[in-house]
Amino acid sequence: MRPDLVLVMLIIIGLIGRSPIIATAASLLLILKLTHLERFFPMVERRGLETGLLFLTIAVLVPFASGRITFKEIGSVFTTLPGILALIGGALATYMNGKGLDLLKLDPQMIIGLVIGSIFGILFLRGIPVGPLMAAGITAYLVKLLEWIWR
Repeated sequence: MRPDLVLVMLIIIGLIGRSPIIATAASLLLILKLTHLERFFPMVERRGLETGLLFLTIAVLVPFASGRITFKEIGSVFTTLPGILALIGGALATYMNGKGLDLLKLDPQMIIGLVIGSIFGILFLRGIPVGPLMAAGITAYLVKLLEWIWR
């Protein structure tokens, strides 16, 4: 199958599924491909995730920079149940990301299923793709769970 046709299919899927992120990403990659700028693909692949996470983190930190979050609100993170649960959630998420990275090192082909699963999640579950590491972490957890069940 030709890669440009796959990108066109992803654009169509993104438009039908009302996912501007998929449609835009596939469109930008198609533009790079059609303008013979494929030499940038390795850089985008290597640094795109980092850049995306950087901008996501910047967006999340804007309330701190703008002064909308006060020291009192920061203190409530350590003294309220929702705040403590948020701390635990953040710690568990980073732990699972680490397990996802371990899984991808052991089985790099797993990324194919993670990417297709992420596309399904975006299109049909209205999810937001924030990175393959969390998907890999959840996959690693599911693999361990299945191993434990079928022992």
